[in-house]
Amino acid sequence: MRTETKLIKTKLGLINLAEHLGNVSQACRMMGYSRDSFYRIKELYDTGGELALKEVSRRKALPKNRVELHVEEAVVLLATEQPALGQVRASNELRKRGIFISPCGVRCVWQRHDMETFSKRLAALEAKVAQEGLILTEAQMIAMERKREKREASGEIETEHPGYLGAQDTYYVGNIKGVGRIYQQTFIDTYSKVAFAKLYDRKNAITAADMLNDKVVPFFEEQQIPLLRILIDRGTEYCGKAEYHEYELYLQIENIEHSKTKVKSPQSNGICERFHRTIQDEFYAIAFRKKLYESLESLQKDLDQWIEEYNEQRTHSGKHCFGRTPWETFVASKELATTKMIDKNYQSA
Repeated sequence: MRTETKLIKTKLGLINLAEHLGNVSQACRMMGYSRDSFYRIKELYDTGGELALKEVSRRKALPKNRVELHVEEAVVLLATEQPALGQVRASNELRKRGIFISPCGVRCVWQRHDMETFSKRLAALEAKVAQEGLILTEAQMIAMERKREKREASGEIETEHPGYLGAQDTYYVGNIKGVGRIYQQTFIDTYSKVAFAKLYDRKNAITAADMLNDKVVPFFEEQQIPLLRILIDRGTEYCGKAEYHEYELYLQIENIEHSKTKVKSPQSNGICERFHRTIQDEFYAIAFRKKLYESLESLQKDLDQWIEEYNEQRTHSGKHCFGRTPWETFVASKELATTKMIDKNYQSA
């Protein structure tokens, strides 16, 4: 309920209570109003009804104190041209153009046009692009990219077709007697939910890169769809200087972009976290009860069989799956990826 509606109901309640008790003073004490306020409210109600009880702000705008119209238009235009700029930098940028307005003045203009935050300025830019069909500048594209990365960092994954974005993570399976520590490298195509998993006795950059080289990249090459980007957490096996870090170097060689999740926020890569819970409940918990594994290879063999069933037989309720299996979703949506492959479309033209 809006605050304004609550205030009207409170004032009506005061009037009704005074009539019911037949005592204005007692009603004011119970409702926390003064007698002067009661009679003022009663007079407003008698003359104008409920609408007259609306809260009227005592602060009135002074248009003569506002900046000139051409200055206000320049501030609004800059907000869509470079939405990432704050009020101080916007003021400095306008000064370079011969328009003098303080940072506080910039913010006041933004508030009048509902553009005082970065997200609101981006929304205004998106609306303008939709209406006028503008071509985005470099600064605008960077701002849009920041918005997309922020959504991913909060757990919102933007994915348009198979291969558009993959998610990779490390899962600690456990410590098995005779085998030792077991780590699982997980990869999931965020659009189709096709998954891959490989087991290792350690976690480092080499194992993370080996997972891609052995299972993921060959799969996408076979399907003739490029893997464009990978979302990972900030573990040491995924992050480092490219010239010294095997995983970073491998991504550069394969021309795969690299996106990182928000610090200390495992939910940012929630698609992998959810898959790990599924594989723990539906595979590991059952497999370790039925069989005593003596080698990593024997466990990997059973894991590969389960992954095949997961991709090809187990229906998925993901956003793009609609109850189909991940593999069915991948096959049905391959055309989306093909139509957006600029290089091939350009060559064919």
